[in-house]
Amino acid sequence: MLRKIPTTQLRVGMFVHEVPGSWLSHPFWRAAFKVTDGKQILQLSQAVAHVVIDTDKGLDVEMATAATYLDDVEVELTGAHADEVELPAQPAAVQAPASFHDEVRRASKIVAQSRVAMHSMFQDARMGKAMDAEHCLPLVADIADSVARNPGAIVSLARLKTSDDYTFMHSVAVCALMVSLGRQLGLGEADCREAGLAGLVHDLGKALMPPDVLNKPGALTSEEFAIMKGHPEAGHRMLLEGKGVGEVPLDVCLHHHEKVNGKGYPHGLKGDEISLFARMGAVCDVYDAITSNRPYKAGWDPADSILKMAQWAKDGHFDERIFQAFVKSIGIYPTGSLVKLKSGRLAVVVEQGSASLLKPLVKVFYSTKASEPLVPQLLDLGRSSDEIVSREVPSAWGFKNLDELWLQQVGD
Repeated sequence: MLRKIPTTQLRVGMFVHEVPGSWLSHPFWRAAFKVTDGKQILQLSQAVAHVVIDTDKGLDVEMATAATYLDDVEVELTGAHADEVELPAQPAAVQAPASFHDEVRRASKIVAQSRVAMHSMFQDARMGKAMDAEHCLPLVADIADSVARNPGAIVSLARLKTSDDYTFMHSVAVCALMVSLGRQLGLGEADCREAGLAGLVHDLGKALMPPDVLNKPGALTSEEFAIMKGHPEAGHRMLLEGKGVGEVPLDVCLHHHEKVNGKGYPHGLKGDEISLFARMGAVCDVYDAITSNRPYKAGWDPADSILKMAQWAKDGHFDERIFQAFVKSIGIYPTGSLVKLKSGRLAVVVEQGSASLLKPLVKVFYSTKASEPLVPQLLDLGRSSDEIVSREVPSAWGFKNLDELWLQQVGD
């Protein structure tokens, strides 16, 4: 049974089922754990006022006689011990929508903290430590909540990574993309979070790849590529040796490089032999890989990447239905895309439009007619007679600061 109690009533032997609030606000990496020493109790009491314990997995406290029970909608508390409430299973809290600008501020903190967490996870994997999925759940929850508030913010931020931290930040990006795609496909909250966890651990096997091959600043030889093709099975073995990892993350880890035409690896699965989640993982993995800076190449423009992936989907690399849903989830012109308008101006996409995928919010900053910069200005194409006429390649124009343009709103 789940019970909400003040942290002053915590003692060694209790099982903490949930620490309220974001994992960023307290010192505990795990979503749930057994209290084993007084230091944990002190840390919790300094961070939060109450916790939820599971009395089936640890010690209980005396029932408070004046406590009332929690129904599906609201809590009515009376009496001196009103902080202690029995909790039934609850759906995830509904996240209030947030503007792209506001959510970028919040998501930037999640991304920064996740960089530290994922670096630690990959280090543990290299040292042979068993994987514990509970360690990932708070991070997945925060990423999923950010996606629910505004999917474009954290998805766009997670794409911004250096070649040095690509390996572990790629996992954060794929987690966000998987949650966003799951929501677009109409999956339930639990399935979306399983998809997110799958994205977070899908490349864990790369921790066991030789660093000189993994980070090689150039094309791999056939022998080196054969080594790298072993990372799905290596990751799958690590997850099997750990605990708390369900079938979905195991499957996505093993099969995210399979292709619907049967030409993928490690098992050459095709069509419906590949699970829904693994097909989702294939799309999300490739999109982040080609739009990110890697040791051997600069990332491609997001809109140009979507165009290339559309052709690959037709060639049988991806499930076309899932790819179409993916495009709807991030946009035909994803945040950060360079586009040319009918007016002859160049703009970078800031946010997706509410009415049409073809009419995003953009920041206009350059005149092709005058061949000179303009004072940056936000333009909602859904409310303008101007429109996008083409995708543009930033390197062809010599632009190197597009990400700074969409990250900062006018007046910031």
